[in-house]
Amino acid sequence: MVSEKEQFPGHSGSVLAARFDRPAAGEPQAVAIFAHCFTCSKDILAARRISERLVERGVAVLRFDFTGLGHSQGEFANTHFTSNVDDLVAAAAFLEQRGQAPALLIGHSLGGAAVIAAATRLPSVRAVATIGAPSDPAHVLHNFGSCLNTIERQGEAQLTLAGRPFTIRRSFLEDVKAQQQRQSIMSLGRALLILHAPRDEVVGIDNATEIFTAARHPRSFVSLDDADHLLTRAEDAEYAAEVIASWSSRYLGLVAPTPPPDAPEGITRVLEADPEGFRQDIVSGVHYLRADEPESFGGTNLGLTPYQLLAAALGACTSMTVRSYARRKKMPLVDVAVDVSHGRVHAEDCQDCSNHESKQIDRFERVLHLTGGLSAEQRDALLAIADRCPVHRTLEANAQVVTRLGD
Repeated sequence: MVSEKEQFPGHSGSVLAARFDRPAAGEPQAVAIFAHCFTCSKDILAARRISERLVERGVAVLRFDFTGLGHSQGEFANTHFTSNVDDLVAAAAFLEQRGQAPALLIGHSLGGAAVIAAATRLPSVRAVATIGAPSDPAHVLHNFGSCLNTIERQGEAQLTLAGRPFTIRRSFLEDVKAQQQRQSIMSLGRALLILHAPRDEVVGIDNATEIFTAARHPRSFVSLDDADHLLTRAEDAEYAAEVIASWSSRYLGLVAPTPPPDAPEGITRVLEADPEGFRQDIVSGVHYLRADEPESFGGTNLGLTPYQLLAAALGACTSMTVRSYARRKKMPLVDVAVDVSHGRVHAEDCQDCSNHESKQIDRFERVLHLTGGLSAEQRDALLAIADRCPVHRTLEANAQVVTRLGD
Protein backbone atom coordinates (compact mmCIF):
# COMPACT_ATOMS: atom_id res chain seq x y z
CA MET A 1 0.00 0.00 0.00
CA VAL A 2 1.14 3.51 -0.80
CA SER A 3 -0.10 6.37 1.41
CA GLU A 4 0.31 9.83 -0.08
CA LYS A 5 -0.26 13.19 1.58
CA GLU A 6 -2.80 15.31 -0.28
CA GLN A 7 -4.63 18.59 0.24
CA PHE A 8 -7.59 20.31 -1.33
CA PRO A 9 -9.86 23.32 -0.63
CA GLY A 10 -12.80 22.64 1.66
CA HIS A 11 -16.23 24.25 1.68
CA SER A 12 -14.90 27.62 2.86
CA GLY A 13 -11.68 27.58 0.85
CA SER A 14 -9.56 26.43 3.79
CA VAL A 15 -6.98 23.81 2.87
CA LEU A 16 -7.96 20.35 4.09
CA ALA A 17 -5.29 17.75 4.89
CA ALA A 18 -5.80 14.26 3.50
CA ARG A 19 -4.24 10.86 3.00
CA PHE A 20 -4.75 9.00 -0.27
CA ASP A 21 -4.13 5.30 0.26
CA ARG A 22 -3.80 3.29 -2.95
CA PRO A 23 -2.48 -0.05 -4.19
CA ALA A 24 1.28 -0.17 -4.63
CA ALA A 25 0.98 -1.28 -8.25
CA GLY A 26 -1.55 -0.57 -10.96
CA GLU A 27 -4.61 1.65 -11.05
CA PRO A 28 -7.27 1.22 -8.34
CA GLN A 29 -10.50 -0.48 -9.38
CA ALA A 30 -12.57 2.05 -7.44
CA VAL A 31 -12.13 4.99 -5.09
CA ALA A 32 -13.69 5.58 -1.66
CA ILE A 33 -13.90 8.49 0.79
CA PHE A 34 -13.78 8.00 4.56
CA ALA A 35 -15.46 10.56 6.85
CA HIS A 36 -14.29 10.47 10.47
CA CYS A 37 -16.35 10.89 13.64
CA PHE A 38 -17.21 14.13 15.42
CA THR A 39 -14.01 15.93 16.60
CA CYS A 40 -11.88 12.95 15.47
CA SER A 41 -9.35 12.84 12.63
CA LYS A 42 -8.47 10.90 9.50
CA ASP A 43 -5.82 8.94 11.42
CA ILE A 44 -8.04 7.11 13.91
CA LEU A 45 -7.55 3.34 14.09
CA ALA A 46 -10.82 2.47 12.35
CA ALA A 47 -10.02 4.72 9.39
CA ARG A 48 -6.56 3.23 8.92
CA ARG A 49 -7.74 -0.36 9.21
CA ILE A 50 -10.65 0.08 6.80
CA SER A 51 -8.44 1.87 4.31
CA GLU A 52 -5.84 -0.91 4.41
CA ARG A 53 -8.39 -3.65 3.79
CA LEU A 54 -9.98 -1.78 0.90
CA VAL A 55 -6.60 -1.15 -0.69
CA GLU A 56 -5.97 -4.90 -0.51
CA ARG A 57 -9.14 -5.32 -2.60
CA GLY A 58 -7.93 -2.77 -5.14
CA VAL A 59 -9.87 0.24 -3.78
CA ALA A 60 -8.08 3.53 -3.15
CA VAL A 61 -9.27 5.55 -0.14
CA LEU A 62 -9.18 9.28 0.51
CA ARG A 63 -9.45 10.04 4.23
CA PHE A 64 -9.30 13.67 5.26
CA ASP A 65 -9.69 15.97 8.25
CA PHE A 66 -12.81 18.12 8.27
CA THR A 67 -12.33 21.88 8.45
CA GLY A 68 -10.66 22.96 11.71
CA LEU A 69 -9.75 19.42 12.76
CA GLY A 70 -6.56 17.37 12.61
CA HIS A 71 -4.11 18.95 10.18
CA SER A 72 -6.74 20.86 8.21
CA GLN A 73 -6.96 24.63 8.21
CA GLY A 74 -9.98 26.68 9.21
CA GLU A 75 -11.77 27.40 12.47
CA PHE A 76 -13.77 24.55 13.94
CA ALA A 77 -16.08 26.98 15.73
CA ASN A 78 -17.40 28.14 12.35
CA THR A 79 -18.29 24.64 11.17
CA HIS A 80 -21.44 22.55 11.52
CA PHE A 81 -23.05 19.47 10.02
CA THR A 82 -23.83 21.13 6.70
CA SER A 83 -20.22 22.30 6.35
CA ASN A 84 -19.07 18.70 6.90
CA VAL A 85 -21.34 17.56 4.10
CA ASP A 86 -19.96 20.34 1.91
CA ASP A 87 -16.41 19.24 2.76
CA LEU A 88 -17.31 15.73 1.59
CA VAL A 89 -18.66 17.11 -1.69
CA ALA A 90 -15.43 19.12 -2.06
CA ALA A 91 -13.40 15.95 -1.48
CA ALA A 92 -15.40 14.20 -4.20
CA ALA A 93 -14.81 17.13 -6.57
CA PHE A 94 -11.07 16.93 -5.86
CA LEU A 95 -11.07 13.25 -6.78
CA GLU A 96 -13.24 13.78 -9.83
CA GLN A 97 -10.78 16.37 -11.17
CA ARG A 98 -8.17 13.60 -11.07
CA GLY A 99 -10.45 11.23 -12.94
CA GLN A 100 -11.13 9.23 -9.77
CA ALA A 101 -14.72 10.03 -8.83
CA PRO A 102 -15.68 8.16 -5.62
CA ALA A 103 -17.89 5.08 -5.84
CA LEU A 104 -18.00 4.35 -2.10
CA LEU A 105 -18.55 6.57 0.95
CA ILE A 106 -17.75 5.39 4.48
CA GLY A 107 -18.68 7.40 7.55
CA HIS A 108 -18.00 6.90 11.26
CA SER A 109 -20.46 8.29 13.84
CA LEU A 110 -21.52 11.80 12.77
CA GLY A 111 -19.43 11.20 9.67
CA GLY A 112 -21.85 8.37 8.89
CA ALA A 113 -24.78 10.77 8.91
CA ALA A 114 -22.74 13.13 6.73
CA VAL A 115 -21.98 10.54 4.03
CA ILE A 116 -25.68 9.67 3.76
CA ALA A 117 -26.50 13.34 3.21
CA ALA A 118 -23.60 13.84 0.79
CA ALA A 119 -24.32 10.74 -1.30
CA THR A 120 -27.54 12.24 -2.65
CA ARG A 121 -25.39 14.98 -4.24
CA LEU A 122 -22.78 12.65 -5.76
CA PRO A 123 -23.94 10.68 -8.82
CA SER A 124 -20.77 8.56 -8.94
CA VAL A 125 -21.42 6.98 -5.51
CA ARG A 126 -22.82 3.44 -5.70
CA ALA A 127 -22.54 2.32 -2.07
CA VAL A 128 -22.53 3.85 1.41
CA ALA A 129 -21.33 2.30 4.68
CA THR A 130 -21.91 3.76 8.15
CA ILE A 131 -20.34 2.85 11.50
CA GLY A 132 -22.13 3.82 14.71
CA ALA A 133 -24.02 6.58 12.90
CA PRO A 134 -26.86 8.58 14.47
CA SER A 135 -30.19 8.54 12.66
CA ASP A 136 -30.47 12.28 13.34
CA PRO A 137 -27.43 14.63 13.40
CA ALA A 138 -29.02 16.43 16.37
CA HIS A 139 -28.15 13.34 18.42
CA VAL A 140 -24.66 14.82 18.85
CA LEU A 141 -26.11 17.52 21.10
CA HIS A 142 -26.35 15.10 24.02
CA ASN A 143 -22.55 15.39 24.28
CA PHE A 144 -22.90 19.05 25.24
CA GLY A 145 -24.78 18.46 28.50
CA SER A 146 -25.43 21.59 30.59
CA CYS A 147 -23.46 23.72 28.13
CA LEU A 148 -26.43 23.67 25.77
CA ASN A 149 -28.16 26.37 27.79
CA THR A 150 -24.99 28.47 27.82
CA ILE A 151 -24.67 28.19 24.04
CA GLU A 152 -28.31 29.19 23.58
CA ARG A 153 -28.00 32.19 25.91
CA GLN A 154 -24.52 33.47 25.10
CA GLY A 155 -24.15 32.28 21.51
CA GLU A 156 -21.21 29.98 22.19
CA ALA A 157 -19.41 27.94 24.85
CA GLN A 158 -16.18 26.03 25.20
CA LEU A 159 -16.57 22.29 25.79
CA THR A 160 -14.10 19.52 26.46
CA LEU A 161 -14.70 16.65 24.05
CA ALA A 162 -12.43 13.60 23.94
CA GLY A 163 -10.04 15.45 26.26
CA ARG A 164 -9.69 18.51 24.00
CA PRO A 165 -11.32 21.96 24.16
CA PHE A 166 -13.73 22.97 21.37
CA THR A 167 -15.81 26.09 20.87
CA ILE A 168 -19.40 25.33 19.88
CA ARG A 169 -21.63 28.12 18.60
CA ARG A 170 -25.38 28.54 18.39
CA SER A 171 -25.21 28.16 14.61
CA PHE A 172 -24.08 24.54 15.09
CA LEU A 173 -27.14 23.78 17.21
CA GLU A 174 -29.47 25.42 14.73
CA ASP A 175 -27.90 23.59 11.81
CA VAL A 176 -28.17 20.05 13.20
CA LYS A 177 -31.73 20.66 14.38
CA ALA A 178 -32.73 21.77 10.89
CA GLN A 179 -31.51 18.62 9.12
CA GLN A 180 -34.01 16.40 7.33
CA GLN A 181 -31.95 13.25 7.74
CA ARG A 182 -34.81 10.77 7.42
CA GLN A 183 -35.59 12.19 4.01
CA SER A 184 -31.94 11.82 3.01
CA ILE A 185 -32.00 8.17 4.10
CA MET A 186 -35.22 7.43 2.26
CA SER A 187 -33.97 9.05 -0.96
CA LEU A 188 -30.44 7.63 -0.74
CA GLY A 189 -30.90 5.30 -3.71
CA ARG A 190 -27.63 3.45 -3.06
CA ALA A 191 -26.65 0.20 -1.40
CA LEU A 192 -26.38 0.86 2.33
CA LEU A 193 -24.41 -1.05 4.98
CA ILE A 194 -25.10 -0.20 8.63
CA LEU A 195 -22.57 -1.35 11.23
CA HIS A 196 -23.43 -0.70 14.86
CA ALA A 197 -22.53 -2.10 18.27
CA PRO A 198 -25.51 -3.02 20.49
CA ARG A 199 -23.56 -1.75 23.52
CA ASP A 200 -22.59 1.56 21.94
CA GLU A 201 -22.97 4.05 24.79
CA VAL A 202 -22.39 7.13 22.62
CA VAL A 203 -24.88 6.44 19.83
CA GLY A 204 -27.48 3.90 20.90
CA ILE A 205 -28.38 0.88 18.78
CA ASP A 206 -31.89 2.29 18.24
CA ASN A 207 -30.30 4.72 15.78
CA ALA A 208 -29.27 1.80 13.57
CA THR A 209 -32.84 0.51 13.71
CA GLU A 210 -34.23 3.86 12.61
CA ILE A 211 -31.76 4.14 9.72
CA PHE A 212 -32.46 0.58 8.58
CA THR A 213 -36.22 1.08 8.75
CA ALA A 214 -36.10 4.31 6.74
CA ALA A 215 -33.70 3.00 4.09
CA ARG A 216 -34.71 1.24 0.89
CA HIS A 217 -33.16 -1.97 -0.39
CA PRO A 218 -30.42 -3.00 -0.89
CA ARG A 219 -29.70 -2.44 2.79
CA SER A 220 -27.70 -4.53 5.24
CA PHE A 221 -27.06 -4.48 8.98
CA VAL A 222 -24.08 -6.05 10.74
CA SER A 223 -23.69 -6.10 14.51
CA LEU A 224 -20.34 -5.10 15.97
CA ASP A 225 -21.22 -7.00 19.13
CA ASP A 226 -19.28 -5.70 22.17
CA ALA A 227 -17.22 -3.08 20.33
CA ASP A 228 -17.12 0.47 21.70
CA HIS A 229 -18.18 3.51 19.70
CA LEU A 230 -14.69 4.40 18.44
CA LEU A 231 -13.64 0.80 17.72
CA THR A 232 -10.59 1.33 19.89
CA ARG A 233 -9.79 -2.38 20.05
CA ALA A 234 -7.76 -3.46 17.04
CA GLU A 235 -9.83 -6.62 16.54
CA ASP A 236 -13.08 -4.60 16.34
CA ALA A 237 -11.65 -2.16 13.82
CA GLU A 238 -10.25 -5.06 11.82
CA TYR A 239 -13.61 -6.85 11.79
CA ALA A 240 -15.43 -3.73 10.59
CA ALA A 241 -12.77 -3.27 7.91
CA GLU A 242 -13.11 -6.84 6.63
CA VAL A 243 -16.92 -6.60 6.51
CA ILE A 244 -16.90 -3.32 4.58
CA ALA A 245 -14.28 -4.59 2.16
CA SER A 246 -16.21 -7.80 1.44
CA TRP A 247 -19.62 -6.13 1.26
CA SER A 248 -18.55 -3.29 -1.02
CA SER A 249 -16.88 -5.58 -3.57
CA ARG A 250 -20.34 -6.72 -4.67
CA TYR A 251 -21.51 -3.20 -5.47
CA LEU A 252 -18.23 -1.85 -6.82
CA GLY A 253 -17.79 -4.75 -9.24
CA LEU A 254 -14.33 -5.62 -7.94
CA VAL A 255 -12.41 -8.46 -9.52
CA ALA A 256 -9.46 -10.38 -8.12
CA PRO A 257 -6.40 -8.12 -8.27
CA THR A 258 -3.82 -8.96 -10.88
CA PRO A 259 -0.21 -9.57 -9.83
CA PRO A 260 2.21 -6.64 -10.07
CA PRO A 261 3.48 -6.32 -13.67
CA ASP A 262 7.09 -6.57 -12.52
CA ALA A 263 6.45 -9.74 -10.49
CA PRO A 264 6.10 -12.48 -13.15
CA GLU A 265 4.56 -15.90 -12.64
CA GLY A 266 6.58 -18.03 -10.28
CA ILE A 267 7.68 -15.07 -8.16
CA THR A 268 6.39 -14.56 -4.64
CA ARG A 269 6.60 -10.88 -3.74
CA VAL A 270 6.58 -9.58 -0.20
CA LEU A 271 5.52 -5.95 0.22
CA GLU A 272 5.91 -3.93 3.40
CA ALA A 273 2.40 -2.91 4.46
CA ASP A 274 3.22 -1.07 7.69
CA PRO A 275 6.58 0.79 7.82
CA GLU A 276 6.01 1.51 11.53
CA GLY A 277 5.42 -2.16 12.37
CA PHE A 278 6.12 -5.51 10.74
CA ARG A 279 3.00 -6.33 8.70
CA GLN A 280 3.73 -7.65 5.20
CA ASP A 281 1.52 -8.29 2.17
CA ILE A 282 2.50 -11.43 0.28
CA VAL A 283 1.54 -11.62 -3.40
CA SER A 284 1.91 -14.64 -5.65
CA GLY A 285 -0.09 -14.58 -8.85
CA VAL A 286 -3.68 -13.77 -7.87
CA HIS A 287 -3.19 -14.94 -4.28
CA TYR A 288 -2.64 -12.72 -1.26
CA LEU A 289 -1.43 -13.52 2.24
CA ARG A 290 -0.55 -11.42 5.25
CA ALA A 291 2.41 -11.83 7.60
CA ASP A 292 2.96 -10.06 10.90
CA GLU A 293 4.49 -10.40 14.34
CA PRO A 294 2.73 -10.64 17.72
CA GLU A 295 2.06 -7.44 19.63
CA SER A 296 4.68 -8.51 22.17
CA PHE A 297 7.30 -8.18 19.42
CA GLY A 298 6.07 -4.83 18.14
CA GLY A 299 3.64 -6.17 15.53
CA THR A 300 -0.13 -5.99 15.30
CA ASN A 301 -0.80 -9.77 15.27
CA LEU A 302 -2.87 -9.54 12.07
CA GLY A 303 -1.10 -12.33 10.23
CA LEU A 304 1.01 -15.43 10.64
CA THR A 305 4.64 -15.00 11.67
CA PRO A 306 7.32 -16.06 9.16
CA TYR A 307 7.96 -19.29 11.07
CA GLN A 308 4.24 -20.01 11.23
CA LEU A 309 4.08 -19.57 7.47
CA LEU A 310 6.97 -22.02 7.14
CA ALA A 311 5.16 -24.49 9.40
CA ALA A 312 2.00 -23.96 7.36
CA ALA A 313 3.87 -24.81 4.15
CA LEU A 314 5.11 -28.05 5.71
CA GLY A 315 1.67 -28.94 7.06
CA ALA A 316 -0.15 -28.18 3.81
CA CYS A 317 2.35 -30.15 1.73
CA THR A 318 2.14 -33.08 4.14
CA SER A 319 -1.65 -33.15 4.01
CA MET A 320 -1.65 -32.99 0.19
CA THR A 321 0.91 -35.78 -0.05
CA VAL A 322 -1.02 -38.05 2.33
CA ARG A 323 -4.32 -37.38 0.55
CA SER A 324 -2.77 -38.03 -2.87
CA TYR A 325 -1.32 -41.36 -1.76
CA ALA A 326 -4.53 -42.47 -0.06
CA ARG A 327 -6.55 -41.59 -3.15
CA ARG A 328 -4.18 -43.49 -5.42
CA LYS A 329 -4.23 -46.55 -3.17
CA LYS A 330 -8.02 -46.28 -2.69
CA MET A 331 -7.69 -46.09 1.09
CA PRO A 332 -10.82 -45.15 3.11
CA LEU A 333 -9.26 -41.92 4.39
CA VAL A 334 -12.07 -39.54 5.36
CA ASP A 335 -10.08 -36.61 6.68
CA VAL A 336 -6.51 -35.60 7.40
CA ALA A 337 -5.24 -32.83 9.67
CA VAL A 338 -1.63 -31.97 10.43
CA ASP A 339 -0.39 -30.18 13.54
CA VAL A 340 3.04 -28.60 13.07
CA SER A 341 5.14 -27.09 15.83
CA HIS A 342 8.54 -25.45 15.48
CA GLY A 343 11.35 -25.06 17.95
CA ARG A 344 15.08 -25.34 18.39
CA VAL A 345 16.99 -28.24 19.93
CA HIS A 346 20.65 -28.73 20.76
CA ALA A 347 22.75 -30.24 17.99
CA GLU A 348 23.52 -33.31 20.06
CA ASP A 349 19.83 -34.16 19.93
CA CYS A 350 20.10 -34.56 16.16
CA GLN A 351 21.37 -38.07 15.48
CA ASP A 352 21.77 -37.61 11.73
CA CYS A 353 22.85 -33.99 11.70
CA SER A 354 25.84 -33.51 9.40
CA ASN A 355 26.73 -30.09 10.76
CA HIS A 356 27.67 -30.41 14.41
CA GLU A 357 29.40 -27.03 14.50
CA SER A 358 26.16 -25.19 15.25
CA LYS A 359 24.92 -25.50 18.79
CA GLN A 360 21.26 -25.60 17.86
CA ILE A 361 19.14 -26.81 14.97
CA ASP A 362 15.56 -26.11 13.96
CA ARG A 363 13.11 -28.88 14.66
CA PHE A 364 9.63 -29.26 13.16
CA GLU A 365 7.32 -31.78 14.73
CA ARG A 366 4.29 -33.06 12.83
CA VAL A 367 1.30 -34.86 14.30
CA LEU A 368 -0.99 -36.52 11.75
CA HIS A 369 -4.66 -36.91 12.61
CA LEU A 370 -6.22 -39.49 10.26
CA THR A 371 -9.91 -40.40 10.32
CA GLY A 372 -11.64 -43.18 8.43
CA GLY A 373 -11.80 -46.93 8.46
CA LEU A 374 -8.04 -47.38 8.07
CA SER A 375 -6.18 -50.53 9.05
CA ALA A 376 -3.03 -50.35 11.15
CA GLU A 377 -0.97 -51.11 8.03
CA GLN A 378 -2.64 -48.31 6.09
CA ARG A 379 -2.05 -45.82 8.88
CA ASP A 380 1.62 -46.80 9.01
CA ALA A 381 1.89 -46.40 5.24
CA LEU A 382 0.39 -42.91 5.39
CA LEU A 383 2.74 -41.97 8.23
CA ALA A 384 5.70 -43.12 6.14
CA ILE A 385 4.55 -41.32 2.99
CA ALA A 386 4.41 -38.04 4.94
CA ASP A 387 8.22 -37.99 4.88
CA ARG A 388 8.11 -37.85 1.08
CA CYS A 389 6.40 -34.45 1.14
CA PRO A 390 8.46 -32.13 -1.14
CA VAL A 391 8.59 -29.35 1.45
CA HIS A 392 9.81 -31.88 4.03
CA ARG A 393 12.61 -32.88 1.65
CA THR A 394 13.49 -29.23 0.99
CA LEU A 395 13.77 -28.48 4.70
CA GLU A 396 15.99 -31.50 5.30
CA ALA A 397 18.20 -30.81 2.29
CA ASN A 398 21.01 -28.28 2.19
CA ALA A 399 19.05 -25.52 0.49
CA GLN A 400 20.91 -22.52 -0.91
CA VAL A 401 19.62 -18.95 -0.64
CA VAL A 402 21.10 -16.39 -3.04
CA THR A 403 20.34 -12.71 -2.42
CA ARG A 404 21.02 -9.77 -4.74
CA LEU A 405 19.86 -6.19 -5.14
CA GLY A 406 17.07 -5.51 -7.60
CA ASP A 407 17.15 -2.81 -10.27
